[in-house]
Amino acid sequence: MEKHNNRRFYSLNDFFKDEFKDKIFKVSLDGGFTCPNRDGKVAHGGCIFCSDAGSGEFAGNRRKSITEQIDEQLEFLKDKVKDKKVIAYFQNFTNTYGDVDYLREIYYEALNHPKVLGLAIGTRPDCIEDDTLELLKEINEKHFFWIELGLQTIDDKVAKIINRGYPLSTYLETSKKLKESGIKFVTHMIVGLPTEEREDILNTARCIVQSGAWGIKIHSLHIIKGTPLERLYNDTNFKVFTLDEYVDIVVTILKLLPDKMVVHRVTGDGKKDEVVEPKWSLNKRKVLNEIEKELKKRENI
Repeated sequence: MEKHNNRRFYSLNDFFKDEFKDKIFKVSLDGGFTCPNRDGKVAHGGCIFCSDAGSGEFAGNRRKSITEQIDEQLEFLKDKVKDKKVIAYFQNFTNTYGDVDYLREIYYEALNHPKVLGLAIGTRPDCIEDDTLELLKEINEKHFFWIELGLQTIDDKVAKIINRGYPLSTYLETSKKLKESGIKFVTHMIVGLPTEEREDILNTARCIVQSGAWGIKIHSLHIIKGTPLERLYNDTNFKVFTLDEYVDIVVTILKLLPDKMVVHRVTGDGKKDEVVEPKWSLNKRKVLNEIEKELKKRENI
């Protein structure tokens, strides 16, 4: 595996330095969306690991305009951002699940902000209609842009457990359309879903690589208070990976990736007072250090 800026995988920061010769930050926005597995279109309750914030605990306030959210986050990040540009990231819930005219309005509101360099949109593979795809292609032709797809697992049985609401075939079809359209896409996967073992997780990573994804986000499973996942955990006491097990799997995944596949994340963030398990995930610095140590250990293997 090629080393990048003393790292042993190609991180998003590495990509930004190569592409823009600078460190670029993201500001997380709330576009006021929901999800089709929350509102009844395909299911109710959402994915069982999702909190009421739709996995966007650190996003802006949906009661404010997109411009106001950007300004607020820029103020919060002012010591870091200074004269740098940012990526506007529509993060929580399903950010293509709406009327295309509304999507156009909020996407371009973000892009028209003087500090915004480009756009990132988090969504589901089953929520990119033809007219929405045309809008995304238009944006991609004019601006720096990527889209994020929540896959989590390739196992349709596990997908039913987590109430994902669509089959693997939908991800494969959508990823093919995005690739053919020249749109960069990032795929999310979760390490530690109920009933999944090490090889199941590695197979998900292999599928993401084969799909042509530009980037990958590897999340540690967080059991959050008040979620259906917490109830399932209390009822079944399903296996929660130890830190050592998590590090082993993540490093093995990283070794599977093409050298220039952009790694956006190798662990997850959770609020200290909301995470039930695994508690080790709260010490993000330690998790990252352990992953780096294991990568170095395996460097010449």
